[in-house]
Amino acid sequence: MEFKLPKRQTTGSVVCFSCQKLVSIDQEKCPFCGQPHPGLWGYARPIRRLGADFGFIKIVSVGCIILYAITLLFDLPGVRSQGVMRLLAPSSYSLAIFGSTGSIPLFEWGRWWTVIGSGWLHGDLWHLCFNLVWLSFLSPMVAGGYGAGRLVSIYTVTTVTSSLVTSFVAQYWPSLPASFSGASFSVGASGGVFGLLGALVIYGQRSGRQQVLQQALILSIVSFVLSAFLGRVDNWGHLGGFIGGYLIGLMPGFNPNQPQRLYHLGIAVGALGVTLICVILSPIHGLLF
Repeated sequence: MEFKLPKRQTTGSVVCFSCQKLVSIDQEKCPFCGQPHPGLWGYARPIRRLGADFGFIKIVSVGCIILYAITLLFDLPGVRSQGVMRLLAPSSYSLAIFGSTGSIPLFEWGRWWTVIGSGWLHGDLWHLCFNLVWLSFLSPMVAGGYGAGRLVSIYTVTTVTSSLVTSFVAQYWPSLPASFSGASFSVGASGGVFGLLGALVIYGQRSGRQQVLQQALILSIVSFVLSAFLGRVDNWGHLGGFIGGYLIGLMPGFNPNQPQRLYHLGIAVGALGVTLICVILSPIHGLLF
């Protein structure tokens, strides 16, 4: 199969990726918002065809599915199913090798990069499907409010805050009841999902979009209540993700009333690069050391 690069646009007009207004493709700076290279050097239109998130959800979905399959195949004898809601669960050994986070990987093994890579691993088939559905639902809303570049940063940062909160609680607050304890081992994209919810709440507040605010609050409350009464749920990870998403929305560079800039896209590319390194580093370190 022959791979073809997207065709670069050289004539006509294009929608500025920052302020979403129509500009000429040959303009070096947007006359409306001042953004340099508003047409992304002629590639804005083919990139926009990937969706409001610039294809981020496709990247996450494909990445999570591939890693889920790898963790199953890596230790086939350890794959288990415990009832309808625990189908095709990779072994704990496999998940540990490929980057589960938590108090033990962080504090005992020193695998700090797992705070990022663990968000791309999943504990069973339903866990994977549930998180990908939520990401597909929430990401266009976050991309519409913050822009695709800031969406990637929010997801990455809140994956980290989710991992850190649950790991620190497990390490330094071990006396909590089982349902509300931190995680010795944790995987899943739900920290990032709750991070997107937190970002939507602050977006609704700062932008004055009451409908978005009400919807985000209802979804957040329902999600937290359901999580509190379900077994094997990392509640502290969810809270850490939500708080991270809310706080990042308060940062000047993430003001939803201001359009995204070119540096936001650069940070997003960097975040994806760091994520890839963290994902690759876990099995290399786990198998060699």
